[in-house]
Amino acid sequence: MRIAFIVNTFPSLSQTFILNQITGLMDRGHEIDIYARTPEAQPKIHSDVETYQLYKRIRYWNALWKIKSLRFFYYAAAFLTHRRYDVIHCHFGPNALTGMELRERGVLNGKLITTFHGYDLSTYIEKFGRHVYDRLFDKGELFLPVSEHMKRRLIDLGCDDKKIVLHRMGVDSKRFFFRPDRSNSNGVVRITSIARLVEKKGIEYGIRAVAKLVKSNKKVEYNIVGDGPLRLELRRLVEDFGIAPLVKFLGWKEQQEVIGILKDTDILLAPSITGKDSDQEGIPVTLIEAMAMGLPVVSTRHSGIPELIEDGISGFLVPEYDVDALAERLNYLIEYPEVWPEIGRAGRVFVEKHHDIDKLNDRLIGIYNQMLIKDSINKNSVYD
Repeated sequence: MRIAFIVNTFPSLSQTFILNQITGLMDRGHEIDIYARTPEAQPKIHSDVETYQLYKRIRYWNALWKIKSLRFFYYAAAFLTHRRYDVIHCHFGPNALTGMELRERGVLNGKLITTFHGYDLSTYIEKFGRHVYDRLFDKGELFLPVSEHMKRRLIDLGCDDKKIVLHRMGVDSKRFFFRPDRSNSNGVVRITSIARLVEKKGIEYGIRAVAKLVKSNKKVEYNIVGDGPLRLELRRLVEDFGIAPLVKFLGWKEQQEVIGILKDTDILLAPSITGKDSDQEGIPVTLIEAMAMGLPVVSTRHSGIPELIEDGISGFLVPEYDVDALAERLNYLIEYPEVWPEIGRAGRVFVEKHHDIDKLNDRLIGIYNQMLIKDSINKNSVYD
């Protein structure tokens, strides 16, 4: 099967879920091309980019976007030399609008599938209006939200529910190996957040919660993995609280480095919030990775996160923006480390059942195949 992926930036350290999907399909013998606006300006890349020689499969069109109207499509047609595909899989709604237009112009050919992740059904709708995807809903063959929350949002926006198949993001359970035997023998509990430093990730509230723990004499250290536009603002907040010696900003890390950090972590904190611009998460993949490794996790009742974490069983959920509740749940885990293995096992079992990338990639191929052999996808869905 020939598959084109249309994405924003590639390779991207913060979007391993796309990378794992691409490499998984290549492992299954499918031919992949990647169309991206730009490469990500990061000093690191995931090792799989080199292992699979993905640079040979990428076409960047950032310069082409400066060309207007029909002239753009004339140059794009010359630029995209291999343009017939079985499937055109677009990650994020705005990229699907591009894919739809390229297909209508004859630049790309294939069935159009869209995976929705978060901002594309929140802040993008706020900015461009609830009818921004109307033509896409009509012309696109299939829509794959990553959570039930997003599925309901698509239906509310007018997408035919027969065109919608819930397909979650996954992680490689063999890489994120289960390690329940955690201990804080030196008396310091290691808390980690892994995120782009943008508002919806809620790192400000994580810092505030850790500051409360320190104030109550809890021995903790807080590692923040990632980077972004709020880095300096968050550093200043850490300085203001006087906890700079306990908080480390580690910057971006590739996947193997993330695994090493999680191996040395006691609690994963993901304090996601709805941004002032209505921006929302889907389900943070870092939570899935941490749960796969048996970490107790603390997060918020945000978007699709309650579909991943069963409160009190596989982790803890608190209201968005609630620093006191975050601190209280963290404090409970610090006080009772004997509950960590039980919580960790529950998380691992859930990830293996619902978020294992091998199972999900097999299922995705089944979705592709069933779509291709159907005369119409307006019949009752058989994708599940």
